[in-house]
Amino acid sequence: MNLNFTRFTFTNSVKKFQEQYGSRQSYARMEHSGDHYLLTNREIAFIKSRDIFFMATIGENGWPYLQYRGGPNGFLRVIDDTTLGYADFRGNMQYISAGNINTNQNTSLFLIDYPSQQRLKLWAKAEIIDRNRNLELLEKLKVPGYKGKIERLIIFRIQAYDWNCPQHITPRYTEKEI
Repeated sequence: MNLNFTRFTFTNSVKKFQEQYGSRQSYARMEHSGDHYLLTNREIAFIKSRDIFFMATIGENGWPYLQYRGGPNGFLRVIDDTTLGYADFRGNMQYISAGNINTNQNTSLFLIDYPSQQRLKLWAKAEIIDRNRNLELLEKLKVPGYKGKIERLIIFRIQAYDWNCPQHITPRYTEKEI
């Protein structure tokens, strides 16, 4: 199990709430379990099966921004056990996520499988790569048959991840799943 996420999430303020509500002692043990954050077969299979994810970035004004990303299953590619990537297609041309990544590489990804009530949270350093500067990576991240214009490539170097409690996930199904 990856527990590296506690370094990113358990700030002093969070620890105070954990103490107040009685969970601090159990979470304190997790903080001393090491820095392992390599993706295992479980995470890799889950990522490859997703057709959406949410990406949080931070603007230079300090405000977070949450962006939906969607495509065919597996469009978010596993490059290796610490790296993910996707081809960023032209959209509404606001470029909020790209601009944020350009000034602050800290990102969080949120992947959810509603039918099985599973969710995976990832913390990563994001990097924007010009689509014409790395043709080998471009080939890896292309989505066969998709006609959108690839404007850039986005790479995520995983720093931590955590599987979230399924308790309050309402199962939802796509038309294909029904």
